[in-house]
Amino acid sequence: MSMIPEHYDFKAGFNLLPEEQDLAVLFSGEGKPFPGHKIGPSVHDYYLIHTVLDGKGHFQSSTVTQQCRKGDTFVIFPGSLFSYQADEHTPWHYAWVALQGTGVSGLLADIGITKERPLLQTENTSELHSLYERIRLCFKQSAYPRLESLEASGWTRLLLHHFGQDNLALLPARPKELPEIIDRQIDQAIRWISLQFHQQISIDHMAATLGYHRAHLSKAFKQKTGLSPKQYLLKMRMDKAKSLLSGTLTIDQVASSVGFNDALYFSRQFRKFSGMSPSEYRSMLRQG
Repeated sequence: MSMIPEHYDFKAGFNLLPEEQDLAVLFSGEGKPFPGHKIGPSVHDYYLIHTVLDGKGHFQSSTVTQQCRKGDTFVIFPGSLFSYQADEHTPWHYAWVALQGTGVSGLLADIGITKERPLLQTENTSELHSLYERIRLCFKQSAYPRLESLEASGWTRLLLHHFGQDNLALLPARPKELPEIIDRQIDQAIRWISLQFHQQISIDHMAATLGYHRAHLSKAFKQKTGLSPKQYLLKMRMDKAKSLLSGTLTIDQVASSVGFNDALYFSRQFRKFSGMSPSEYRSMLRQG
């Protein structure tokens, strides 16, 4: 028996390699069912998201019963009993995407979609339609299914972002305490230094970018790390230099790799930090 009824305008793409652990797209498509066409009652073992692009239909789950129109999105959760049916007079045209993964439930909750509230209203269906189509067209059944899967998950995250933007009014307000904001900004400063220590970092520029006066940043930074940003940057550079000195790079190359244009200045800073020159430190490592 065919899975696709007669007079059902149907097109879909299927992922041959849904390997992502947090969010994997299984398949995506769109259809224009004939009047009264019904699916369910049944259950799935994956998440299935539908957005109504035109027409009407009826959706029912264990927590909600609602007639859906253009712009409505409904989400079927794994293990939840559901059914949905096209209107007898103006049957819906909808697009869908099926997901699985450990992170899907959390992502949906972050944009206000839960088993208890599996519906949301969207405004720009043409934009959403385009995203659904991009997801479906990822699956070209090419020789590179891994790339297809990565592209599909990227477009799906954009789709979820659009849902979240449309659902902002229903998201619970999350008051942000000032200490929490400061703590997060210091984490950003630490990450900035940890990733960019090999560049010419300006503490003033970093402070301004994070919305701090340099003195305030330094004070908050030291409270969290025990070091000023400048001291933390120097420590990151010296620790990395020690690691590089165990290899075959020249002293000049090590200096350049940790953000020093002048190898002599690097050597002076290294001696102040470690109590020995880079060459002496390298000799010690080789003797040990």
